[in-house]
This record gives sequence, structure tokens and C-alpha cells, in this order.
Amino acid sequence: MSNLGAYQWITSTSKKVGGPIELLLLTGAAGAAVYKVSEIGLKKCIKAFKAHQATKTKCFEVNGNIYSVTSPGTSNEGVEFPIGTKFKVLEADGDSVLVEKIGDKSSPYFVSSEFLCTISNFQE
Repeated sequence: MSNLGAYQWITSTSKKVGGPIELLLLTGAAGAAVYKVSEIGLKKCIKAFKAHQATKTKCFEVNGNIYSVTSPGTSNEGVEFPIGTKFKVLEADGDSVLVEKIGDKSSPYFVSSEFLCTISNFQE
């Protein structure tokens, strides 16, 4: 196999730009420019994504408080909360809250934060 085509291209291109050193410098500069433009674009995309995620989800501070149910209710997910049920918030993201019902072996459950606010002393 011959590499004459690639050799001819390199020699003719290096003659056009003033020599092999200049061709090497131009190739390196072009590579650095492409790298830097890609880096800037990627950083802007990441920053925009993080800003979108921050506005999209509202997170509650999970502080380990134990809340009690003041009026009975059943969530959209089918989880029943009779009066006097005690629960604590394990995790919260947006409107979805992961709660552990104290004394319930089937815990934890995902329920809506709006639902918890209407049936208990839980505050958003």
C-alpha cells in the first residue's frame, strides 16, 4: 500500500503555508481553537441545564421533624392517613415527598406535598 496521496497533500499544503513548521503550528492552533470553542459551548449548556433544573424543582429542607395527621385522608396513590398517624419526611423534591409512617412496616410512601399540607401540620 502506498501513502503517496497523503504525502503529496502534506507537502503541497506545507508549501502553501510557508513550510512544515508553519503547517504544524496552524494545525495545533486550529485544534486548540476547536477545543476551546467546544469547552465554552459545553460549559454554557451545563450552566443552562443547572439553571433549568433549579427552577424546575423545588426542594424542601428535610429536618427530621415528626408530623401528625389532623384530618383523615387518602392520597392519590392510595395511601391512607387516619387521624393521629405520625410520619416523618425522608426526602422531598418538587411536589413529591417520601414519607415514613411511624409503625407501618410497608413504609416509605411517595405522596404529594399539597396533600400532606391539607391533612397534617406539615408545611412546605
